[in-house]
Amino acid sequence: MSSEEQPLALVVVGNATVEGRLRSILKNQGWKTETCGDGDKAVDEFVNLRPALVFLSLDIPSMDGHLAALEMRETDYEARIVIVSSRQRMTTARNAAYSAGAVAVLETPLTQSVFDENWDSMMGEIPPAPGLADLDELYPESDEPEIPPMPMPPVMPVMPEAVVMPETQPTTPEATEKPKKKRKWSRRIILLLVLSAAGAGAAHYSGYLDLTEYFPVLEEYLP
Repeated sequence: MSSEEQPLALVVVGNATVEGRLRSILKNQGWKTETCGDGDKAVDEFVNLRPALVFLSLDIPSMDGHLAALEMRETDYEARIVIVSSRQRMTTARNAAYSAGAVAVLETPLTQSVFDENWDSMMGEIPPAPGLADLDELYPESDEPEIPPMPMPPVMPVMPEAVVMPETQPTTPEATEKPKKKRKWSRRIILLLVLSAAGAGAAHYSGYLDLTEYFPVLEEYLP
């Protein structure tokens, strides 16, 4: 029988001694084997390889054998699974085998005689897997609350560019005093004009000065 014609068995037991023993016995039976030590990866290997027989231990990393068996049966209802267990865990193994619809339960240490005694069951009818109905309840998804996303910081408004005011000439003391000086000199001039006019009027009325001859000249400068 060529290797292409040999049936394939997937061995996922997580124990080098048990794994070696299974490979040796299966080789004598004319089977080829693939091994995997991780329960989660074993489900992927089952989907990719489609082995005719799967040997599963319950205590394997990542995903225990019971859940791995259920997921294999969920993927392919005709999956032929054998549970491998020590004597101390035999009760748990039998319960898991019933739940996943395993074809047999093998007790370690494995011997050729034990293998032969269970061979007809392993190649027989595949029982139903009642545990598939309770798969979500047996292994529910995580109920951890989702962490809300961090709020984005508010966008700062763009401030308009500052309006540059035109430079103004500084106010100097001289600039503030000049108008006052102008006003002071203008007041003095007005006062002198008033006094001069009053004196001229008095002189005119006293007969010392005749202002009538200056009226035409004054009219030229008056508005």
